[in-house]
Amino acid sequence: MKGAYTNPRFFLAMTVMLAMAAALVQAQGTRVGFYARTCPRAESIVRSAVQSHFRSNPNIAPGLLRMHFHDCFVQGCDASILIDGPNTEKSAPPNRLLRGYEVIDDAKTQLEAACPGVVSCADILTLAARDSVFLTRGINWAVPTGRRDGRVSLASDTTILPGFRESIDSQKQKFAAFGLNTQDLVALVGGHTIGTSACQLFSYRLYNFTNGGPDPTINPAFVPQLQALCPQNGDGSRRIDLDTGSGNRFDTSFFANLRNGRGILESDQKLWTDPSTRTFVQRLLGERGSRPLNFNVEFARSMVKMSNIGVKTGTNGEIRRICSAIN
Repeated sequence: MKGAYTNPRFFLAMTVMLAMAAALVQAQGTRVGFYARTCPRAESIVRSAVQSHFRSNPNIAPGLLRMHFHDCFVQGCDASILIDGPNTEKSAPPNRLLRGYEVIDDAKTQLEAACPGVVSCADILTLAARDSVFLTRGINWAVPTGRRDGRVSLASDTTILPGFRESIDSQKQKFAAFGLNTQDLVALVGGHTIGTSACQLFSYRLYNFTNGGPDPTINPAFVPQLQALCPQNGDGSRRIDLDTGSGNRFDTSFFANLRNGRGILESDQKLWTDPSTRTFVQRLLGERGSRPLNFNVEFARSMVKMSNIGVKTGTNGEIRRICSAIN
């Protein structure tokens, strides 16, 4: 790509690759370049598919990022979220509003034509999540691959996913169960810098939340704006940006909004109101007096950790020919 070696994003990506080296060594059987010999164009095919869909519908980027997160927290990163069925993860309430399944199917069709039975749906989803961040002006990072696909997908297992009203203590416990610490939690929730939420997931904060008024953690000047977007008894399916003013760009404005009482989801705003997570928000914002953290670098590092939760490699799992169906 012209100018790549003088582009600051290129050097930042190289920094991330070096910083994550230790984590990659400990990955559960995955490695960067797993398909170098068996399907050399695997990553470029996935990126091309994501780019093509992104051009016509930018909303698929946050959709794919959320899908990867929801997949990894249930049965590990094994593409079990992609399996169709009446009682599968895909059908569960936390996943009904996810979007981007058609992107994975498109990439899989192309990969099966180029390298039949080689590239797993789990790896496609992991790569697509990375590419979604990059397309929204975030960082590019090296993704360890070599996952295999799971055969079990149960809607009942999705109760482990963090909820939009969840306390920080509960969120920390759920993340810690997968080897993710508080800094990982804050960085990964920062993925809400892109994407939207349905009014039905937060409008309760605007009306009769406490003592007949709105949630006191919302900036009072912001309440009328949200009430206009999500009127009481209005259309609960209407969607608004999770990162007001910058919903299509991967940046730190999400954290600035939390600092200013402009978080949309209750669970997001709690990252600022809880002292144990506020420290990391301040560091990611580079506030004076804190030890600054680079959001892009930390997000990529945490994504690599998360994407190796419960992975199936070697003879475990399978390589699905169709991502929505078990072989």
